[in-house]
Amino acid sequence: MDARDIIKRPVITERSTDIMAEKKYTFEVDVKANKTQIKDAIEEIFGVKVEKVNVQNYKGKFKRMGKFGGYTNKRRKAIVKLTADSKEIEFFEV
Repeated sequence: MDARDIIKRPVITERSTDIMAEKKYTFEVDVKANKTQIKDAIEEIFGVKVEKVNVQNYKGKFKRMGKFGGYTNKRRKAIVKLTADSKEIEFFEV
């Protein structure tokens, strides 16, 4: 897989912006990607050094539309911690 296929988008929430002060960044990643692939993709795309990767899996929710039922897409979220000497990732240009 290509690095841009592994990392889908950054997750920007109130909690994720709070932990950016600790050099932890949250991304939505491909469901089939493992921690090593996520680490390599972040280092390649942003040019930083990754210390640790934590991954969370989310099941799809059951939703109904009239008499039809189905599940939403399952997701995978990665929280990436950068090393102390690494530069920070800028999501917002100031």
